[in-house]
Amino acid sequence: MGANTSQVSELFENQSLKALIGTQSISENNPFWNQLISFSFTSPTFQNNPRSGNFGALVRVFLGRTKELKISTECQDQLFIWQAHNALLLIRCLLKVFIREMSEEDLHLQFTYQERAPGYTCSEDLLEELICNLVHLIVEVPLLDITYGILFEAVTTLLVLFSYQLFHKEILRDGHIYRCLMSGRCLFLTSRLVKTLLYNFIRQEKCPPATHVLQPQSDGGGLLYGLASGVASGLWSVFTLGGAGSKSSLDQEHNPLPLSNQSLFLLLVLANLTDRPECPNPYRQAITCFKNTQDTSSIPSPQPHTFQINFNSLYTALCEQQCSDQATLLLYTLLHQNQNMRTYMLSRTDMENLVMPILEILYHVEERNSHHVYMALIILLILTEDDTFNRSVHEVMLKNITWYTERSLTEISLGSLLILVVIRTIQFNMTRTRDKYLHTNCLAALANMSAQFRYLHQYAAQRIISLFALLSKKHNKVLEQATQSLRGPLGTDDGATLPDYAQDLNVIEEVIRMMLEIINSCLCSSLHHNPNLVYALLYKRELFEQFRLHPSFQDIMQNLDTVSKETVNGQHSFKTHTLEYTNHSHINKYYLLRKYRC
Repeated sequence: MGANTSQVSELFENQSLKALIGTQSISENNPFWNQLISFSFTSPTFQNNPRSGNFGALVRVFLGRTKELKISTECQDQLFIWQAHNALLLIRCLLKVFIREMSEEDLHLQFTYQERAPGYTCSEDLLEELICNLVHLIVEVPLLDITYGILFEAVTTLLVLFSYQLFHKEILRDGHIYRCLMSGRCLFLTSRLVKTLLYNFIRQEKCPPATHVLQPQSDGGGLLYGLASGVASGLWSVFTLGGAGSKSSLDQEHNPLPLSNQSLFLLLVLANLTDRPECPNPYRQAITCFKNTQDTSSIPSPQPHTFQINFNSLYTALCEQQCSDQATLLLYTLLHQNQNMRTYMLSRTDMENLVMPILEILYHVEERNSHHVYMALIILLILTEDDTFNRSVHEVMLKNITWYTERSLTEISLGSLLILVVIRTIQFNMTRTRDKYLHTNCLAALANMSAQFRYLHQYAAQRIISLFALLSKKHNKVLEQATQSLRGPLGTDDGATLPDYAQDLNVIEEVIRMMLEIINSCLCSSLHHNPNLVYALLYKRELFEQFRLHPSFQDIMQNLDTVSKETVNGQHSFKTHTLEYTNHSHINKYYLLRKYRC
């Protein structure tokens, strides 16, 4: 940072650094860069702290101030809160370095140094004391403009402490931090902590102007959010199995809702901590059993750590925030694990507010990471397990879907739009990712809905048949390749490729079977409600000719032939034959692969 810079104290007046953060662009060929990287001071280390105990002293200064934070808030003592915030900011930054550079055992030594000041005696576990005080701070201090910064720091510091998992392949169950939060003094605050984090997410409070004093940037989150984004993003990478963030989630760095986002991150981290044989995760228990504030039932919950929260506010926040994969994961967690919340969501009359953002995620599959797409798809799969949902989506009419660009949809039912988006996802997967599980889950969602298909939009009916045509074409291509491999010249080693063709053919035939099951299920259950599908089927009936004698499809094709012939001959109306066709569908109503329900 200049040839003359050798001390950290000189950095503030360093002209090279001022130019680096200035508004003027600097060419990579400018001699400035050589000057910038010419510095000679040594990076600071923390080898003296176990003897000096200065870090522990800083922690005690902060702990002493947390005892009066609630009173300071009531008295509007901004100076006291500001100093406590700055102390916690220093602690968090130092912890981030400690965790990156040393083991958890060595970190514990930073809190339990031996050479204390003369006459000082203390037996408490300072690390556990810090963790408990952070939890107390989050649940006790009200969210106001003057407390926004310190609450954000408290949530982020807990995230930093959990970041040890980022540096270990094995699951950490025996660490001091893990034990403290899972079974230590913080246990009795479990439900209050989960409730507070949920309300932080629900409130979506923007960073107030008063806090911007600590954040010179004007891009929204500023310094306060930027310093913590690395840890939160890293932990999120662990949850998404290392997947890259979607475009929308990459923009979170400039999100003006740092406390809401960090609270959601911490909530998901806590909910996904692994159980111990003798100690189930209390935070997961709290998430799975909380109730609606409007629930007046006096029956006590058998689950520990239960609490009540406003379901309407939570539902609204979930509908509004599905652009981020962490919010989608929360929605999946609640639908999958909290029966109370699931029942409430399925009872809503404005289900389109929740389903539309999910469909938009699947529609823009190219711009999303695979984990976000899978979560959105599994959410649809859970929703389609419910017959009432499957009926109601065809009663909700939508107009002018601007984000659907394949075709202008001036008016379409939510059910038909759902079918269109799922089919588009299947076709994208066939040409790009070729993920068998994605195929299976998309088709399972359609299968769950098929018996309740009602008055499908003409375009939706056409796309169902078009998908079958695409599968038929792919089947013929693979069959031809397999046949050519068998006719190869003698002496060539073509046997190695044969299993691949056989496996591909088996997968395609399984998908075709599911498509035929879906069409058949619709005709068996609601033939007279779907004239557009019947007309599309008759218009393209030659597609089904090749499968009439195929042993895997004979039973279904016989039923489809009956429908086609009698409809063409006009011998009977749709309604009179609805119950005459045998339903050959063996699709599991709850077709959820265990791999994605765990």
